[in-house]
Amino acid sequence: MTKLKITAGPFVFDAKLETEAAPKTCAAFVERLPFISKVVHVRWSGEGVWMPLGDYQFGVDYENHTSYPAPGQIILYPGGISETEILLAYGGVHFASKVGQLAGNHFITITSNLDDVVKLGKMTLWEGAQDIRFELA
Repeated sequence: MTKLKITAGPFVFDAKLETEAAPKTCAAFVERLPFISKVVHVRWSGEGVWMPLGDYQFGVDYENHTSYPAPGQIILYPGGISETEILLAYGGVHFASKVGQLAGNHFITITSNLDDVVKLGKMTLWEGAQDIRFELA
């Protein structure tokens, strides 16, 4: 099991890559570590924060995909009818964009400090974009 450290705003989380369920997505992501971006609050999906990545390509298709990630789950939408993005659920999420429902690959699960995931989501909603960094633990 590959473990990650995620630093988002003032919070630090332990996480695991879902290598059995989403091996290609995990491998593509690990190749890009450390992965540094900003999270902003979602517009259509509910209680989540996302990293809009435009035309950025990870070179993967759907695997272990869902439209309903649970709090602490991170999904990658590989692009297609909407832009590429990574989403972190902190509450109820029905993953969607301006073109309708989407599905993303569940490839990371946060394993510590889940109460802080909610705090990160609310901080992002009320205070704006937060830095985020993914690295091997």
